[in-house]
Amino acid sequence: MTTLEQIVSCISDYDPNALPVDCANRIIRDFVTPVTGIEKVSIRSTLGRVLAEDVMSTIDVPAHDNSAMDGWAVRGEDIAKGAATLTEIGTAFAGRAFGNRVSAGECVRIMTGAVMPEGTDTVVIQEMVKAEGKRIAVPAGQEPGQHRRLAGEDLKKGSPALSGGTLVRPAELGLLASLGLAEVRVRRRLRVAFFSTGDELRSVGEPLREGQVYDSNRYTLWGMLQRLGCEVIDMGVVRDDPAELETAFRNAAANADAVITSGGVSVGEADFTRELMAKLGEVAFWTVAMRPGRPMAFGRVQNAVFFGLPGNPVAVMVTFLHFVRGGLLAMMGRRDTDLPLVQVRCESPMRKKPGRTEYQRGILAQKDGTWTVKLTGSQGSGILRSMAEANCFIVLGHEQGSVQAGDVVQVMVMDGLV
Repeated sequence: MTTLEQIVSCISDYDPNALPVDCANRIIRDFVTPVTGIEKVSIRSTLGRVLAEDVMSTIDVPAHDNSAMDGWAVRGEDIAKGAATLTEIGTAFAGRAFGNRVSAGECVRIMTGAVMPEGTDTVVIQEMVKAEGKRIAVPAGQEPGQHRRLAGEDLKKGSPALSGGTLVRPAELGLLASLGLAEVRVRRRLRVAFFSTGDELRSVGEPLREGQVYDSNRYTLWGMLQRLGCEVIDMGVVRDDPAELETAFRNAAANADAVITSGGVSVGEADFTRELMAKLGEVAFWTVAMRPGRPMAFGRVQNAVFFGLPGNPVAVMVTFLHFVRGGLLAMMGRRDTDLPLVQVRCESPMRKKPGRTEYQRGILAQKDGTWTVKLTGSQGSGILRSMAEANCFIVLGHEQGSVQAGDVVQVMVMDGLV
């Protein structure tokens, strides 16, 4: 197993107190490894799980040449030279094939999905023909082979249907069912323990005293972890006490693959996290050149991966979505770990100095057929309302400067993430 020390030793200009975003993400992805546990589960239980291995097609899909439309199955050579009048000799239904061979000058009434009768290779849709009893008049202009689905057109028997590392969504669920698979091998769920630190925090339902606030971070973290399909271990609020923090870290690391904390990593806080990490593990970096979310730590606590997030509510969500999310997905064995960026024209001017990446909360909307984005308003890292109002991040790169109204910016859509 590659150590953090080995990973960071390969990075030029490595500064654990001020890492660029892309460098921090590279360290995380190079260090984490997929969980090894594999389970065989029923097909319905695969929804939201990650395939542990490639799924090979057990059959041709479709199994036979079949009709893509309602109409008449004909021989392509009978209609290749133009209009033709054919004799209907029977009907082919989906699930009930026409059992005889079709000869020259003959055709078969066919329904969508029905197996193509032997001898036919073309379907003429019902709207195109003129039927008088069993005499079927086919107009000119028909193409041999039209409106026919070929056997194995979707999947050939023995070919890869889905790759290992794929998240099973409803479409993948249907594809697995189309292969007749009753059970599938998936990676076990990732176990993630998290807790908040700080004497000022109170849980929902407790009375607030002067200087105290309700702990919202555990709820946003719980929601984001649930969205990822993790097995979540909520360890509550831990006071700023060395003994209690050490106990919490040890318990979390003993029961989870990854440990996430909020608060306790900023310079100047009553944080004992740094001291404990020196005792229980190692840390690759403590700060990232970004806004919001500069105080963000990553490392190892015993055998668990450690993510130390800031205490401010918005900064917690931003750092989770841009660092923790991808790291956890990689640990799940997912292949699609990166969030896509799109180019959109910005309505709002934004002041920025090069040297850090900024994530502004934005509202993406369509105006007069064109997608534009604007700021939600105040961008303070403690204003959780800005995240509730936003549907995207405006991403301003490390070396990027100020933005004028009308400039094109990079946007990361967050719908479905939060």
